[in-house]
Amino acid sequence: MPTFKITVAYDGTDYVGWQRQASGVSIQGLLEDALRALDERDVPVAAAGRTDAGVHALGQVASFTLARALPCDAIVRAVNARLPDAVRVLSAAEAPRSFHARFDARTKTYRYRIWNGDVMPPFERRYAWHLTGPLDVASMRCAARAIEGQHDFGAFRSAGGDVRTTVRTISVSRIADCGLRNDCGVLDCGLRSDYGSWIADSMSTDESGGAPIHNANPQSAINPQSAINPQSAIRNPQSQSAIRNPQSALLIYEIAGDGFLRHMVRAIVGTLVEIGRGRRPVEWMTAVLASRDRAAAGQTAPALGLFLARVGYDDTP
Repeated sequence: MPTFKITVAYDGTDYVGWQRQASGVSIQGLLEDALRALDERDVPVAAAGRTDAGVHALGQVASFTLARALPCDAIVRAVNARLPDAVRVLSAAEAPRSFHARFDARTKTYRYRIWNGDVMPPFERRYAWHLTGPLDVASMRCAARAIEGQHDFGAFRSAGGDVRTTVRTISVSRIADCGLRNDCGVLDCGLRSDYGSWIADSMSTDESGGAPIHNANPQSAINPQSAINPQSAIRNPQSQSAIRNPQSALLIYEIAGDGFLRHMVRAIVGTLVEIGRGRRPVEWMTAVLASRDRAAAGQTAPALGLFLARVGYDDTP
């Protein structure tokens, strides 16, 4: 019985999350139903991360075992034929028999998108938190860096869930504004062909000169197979059709680590926004972290801006 590893992307807006629930449609349920029809038996599917209702995925990883051997490309085609358009299997690969998408995961990368402008474009309304009024992005960047390293993240954990420890190690905590607009004023932010990044290559370095935004996947917009035209303004920041705008309405927060608590990323984003609005100083982030008290942190940011971007294993970045 072969074991398979699949990479899945989905728009989580209309779903109750990854995990099957007593009511509502889940991503896990959709995949298991599709695989049941394919393998003519119940096929349990495990995921690297159990995303909440309304949370999206660019690179969710799942694993399952089939009773019969099938070519990987056939699995992709057959499962996608049974899924709604909002859920797509991007790739499939045969994995060692012992492989488990959750327990073998070494790192996860999340991205949170904020639209900081007076008007929310209709095409962004399902995928970004709309915040009006100015945000001090420089202060938010400084506060974001304060949580890198190994810390107790109890202050950013919502009630529920069974974890042995709230200590986690964060390797990347960065904010970039996307900052490239075309001459029509429409944001073109470099969606990569593997759904791995919303940040254009020209924006892959923190503007303050800090460490680069995590970009371990070579399938970037530079790749000629990318959905972005290699001759586009994204590829050529000097193009006359591209205007570098440091005050771009789109902000992207990226965080990578060895594990995350329930609602942890969204609580961190809510805390960063409090600092960005000038309601709290940069140093407040350190104080919140030390408190280990959820009541001390900011609000939980809405689910719609959060994306599970990538999952790393021993054999992948």
